[in-house]
Amino acid sequence: MNERFQSILARVEDAGVYHMPAGAEDALIAAAEHSGYFVFRVDLGKARDKDGLLEIIGRSMAFPEWFGHNWDALLDCLADLGWRPAEGYMVMLEHCDGIHGRAEADFVQTLQVFEAAANEWREQGIAFWCFVDMQADGINWLTDIS
Repeated sequence: MNERFQSILARVEDAGVYHMPAGAEDALIAAAEHSGYFVFRVDLGKARDKDGLLEIIGRSMAFPEWFGHNWDALLDCLADLGWRPAEGYMVMLEHCDGIHGRAEADFVQTLQVFEAAANEWREQGIAFWCFVDMQADGINWLTDIS
C-alpha cells in the first residue's frame, strides 16, 4: 500500500485537502516520509472554537511567534514553512468530528485555508497534502484520494 500512496503523494497537481482514508494513517505517513515530506500531526480533539482550533494548529505545526491566530496569518504560515524545509508536506488533521460539530463554519474555513495553501505550494511545484480524520461524512466537498 505504501507504493500506492507514494505514487499518489507524488502527484503535486492533485495535492490538496482530502478525507483521511480509513485505516491508512500509518501507510500514508510511511509513504510521505519515504518521499522526503515533512508530516505534521494535528490533534483537534480538544478544539472547541476558532481560537482553540488556531492555537492547536499553530502549536502542533510549530508556527513562528508572530503567528497572529487569524485566517490570514494561518495562510501565511501554511504557505511558507521555511522553518521545516522538505520535499513536500502532509498535514494530518486528526479527531475532527468534535470541532466540526461545535464550530462548523470555522472548521470549514480552516479547510479552505489549507486548500488555498495547497494551491500556493502547487504553483511552486511542491506537494502540500492535508488529510482530515472524520468519522461522520459532514463535508460533502471533501473527496477521497484515488
